[in-house]
Amino acid sequence: MGAQPKAFRLIMLRRDIVPLLLAALGFALFAAIAAWRAQQPVSLKPEIGMSRVVISAPILISLYGGDRFLAANLETMRLAATSTDNGLTDSHYLIRAQLVVAELNPCHEDNYYLANGLLTWGGAVDEGNEILRRAMDCRFWDGVPAFFYGVNRSFFDRDVGEAVRAFELSAQRWPENAASMRRMAIMLQAESFNDAQLAMDYLQQQRQSTRDPRLRDMLGLRVVRLQGLIDLRAAQQRYERAHGKLIDLQQLLTSGVLLALPEDPLRLGYELRNGSIELKRLKIAGMEE
Repeated sequence: MGAQPKAFRLIMLRRDIVPLLLAALGFALFAAIAAWRAQQPVSLKPEIGMSRVVISAPILISLYGGDRFLAANLETMRLAATSTDNGLTDSHYLIRAQLVVAELNPCHEDNYYLANGLLTWGGAVDEGNEILRRAMDCRFWDGVPAFFYGVNRSFFDRDVGEAVRAFELSAQRWPENAASMRRMAIMLQAESFNDAQLAMDYLQQQRQSTRDPRLRDMLGLRVVRLQGLIDLRAAQQRYERAHGKLIDLQQLLTSGVLLALPEDPLRLGYELRNGSIELKRLKIAGMEE
């Protein structure tokens, strides 16, 4: 009888020791890895081609209990709060994140507004316009996305037909501004449309109307960038009146028309394209046509 309790205690002791041994072994392995990592040199070079992870729309819907509208709201707040660094936009992350929000809820007002202000006017023209197109299809009562889209197609793409169609659609959905929308469509067709100045006017209006100080600062950078373009186009006109066709932006400096080229606060710059000075577009690997 005395042997059985003794054997039972031995079995229980072994059962208690095994988890402790496993825990001790795991801790020792963790400590060894931590010590090895501490001895490795720290690289301060950024990883080229690496970017932040964006969770796909189906997974977000699952995480938020099947509510795609809640997922879109929370993701928009998160990307608005975390997509900038020292006043500069993380465009590669923002493009992918905002497209996911548009997939969750193409009607989302903040998403299309941010996309137009930060993506389109930050060099990601096609990606920003794609989000505007989705908003136009979804928000049948709202004339603002069509207005933004019309200005962009006129200013960036010189697509008069598509811009006019967008302004007409905006007029139908925005009764209080219908006359202004149709007047812009007529001016555009008559080739008397100062697209750069209109773009400046509405970009400044966007900046003044926002209550978010960080967004106001970011839109301010885009205003400065656009003002640089307006100054360059004015300089091009002066140069061509005196010297003929402008071939290279450096000619504005060598001729004395400008003392220095305007600096783009977004670090993308300006370029001469088809005889006209334009804003350089952001090149996204794998997303160009």
